[in-house]
Amino acid sequence: MNKVTFVSGSDHNYFPMLLEWVYSIRAFPQSKEMDICILDAGLKPEQLEIIRPLVTKIYKPDWPFPIPASKIRGREYLKSCICRPFINQYFPGYDLYFWMDADTWVQNWRAIDLFLEGANRRKITLTAQSDRTYPRQIRVKWFGRWPWKVRGFYFSNALKAFGFNKARELLPYHVLLAGAFALHKEAPHWSRWQALVKQAAAKGKVFTAEQLSLGVMCYLEGFKFEILPAYCHWLCEFKPFYNNKIKKFVEPFLPHEEIGILHLSGFDEMRRDRSITTDFQTVEGKTIQLSYRFPAFSGEILH
Repeated sequence: MNKVTFVSGSDHNYFPMLLEWVYSIRAFPQSKEMDICILDAGLKPEQLEIIRPLVTKIYKPDWPFPIPASKIRGREYLKSCICRPFINQYFPGYDLYFWMDADTWVQNWRAIDLFLEGANRRKITLTAQSDRTYPRQIRVKWFGRWPWKVRGFYFSNALKAFGFNKARELLPYHVLLAGAFALHKEAPHWSRWQALVKQAAAKGKVFTAEQLSLGVMCYLEGFKFEILPAYCHWLCEFKPFYNNKIKKFVEPFLPHEEIGILHLSGFDEMRRDRSITTDFQTVEGKTIQLSYRFPAFSGEILH
């Protein structure tokens, strides 16, 4: 049986969501034999005291390679981004590594099984910013009747980090998301991703380096990947529906599949305050007010 660890990272601001993420995993009996490891990217001592009994290991990483202070500007939380290609080094001894951002939580375990199955095949398993529900991938500026400037995540970030030729190659591709991925310890991706993220951060942005280099590795260099349906890792900026009968978030179109992992992208106020709600359409045709935050968390710390 494969030895599995879930991994996430957080600073003190995201700690409440990190805690909810841990509880959302442990809400499923399937997680009993699986570990949880944490990257400390600026947690406070009192927060470490709270979470330490709930997880297997906490590691406070240095920057994995020299980065100018002018690029970091005191933002220790960026370690949660730039360090994720190195988690196999920080937490050795596992067969499968499953990274999830701290602002995610698990609603349906089927998605977890699919991520792990893909990783077992020595493919990096993830989702893309592409779905029938997700809107446009690129931004276009027009000069009269003619498009004269086209921009997207890959082109805008790769232009500085990797140069025009790679940026042009990446432009038409859907963005592969680094917010949730699973990878086997023996997959060849680790060392190459580490090298690419170093290259990307040297000339480009630190914040986008790991996701950008993931696209270069998979699309341009041929490293094997498995793209799961968007409902396995849902970007919450694109609102799902809510099924009031089963009390679950679901896809907004038929067949209304249950969402596996919710990622609280696009809701900054809700990230800071779990009492904030927003409107959702239900599959029954009504409008209700809900929070995206993990609903089963009461605030009580269980040991």
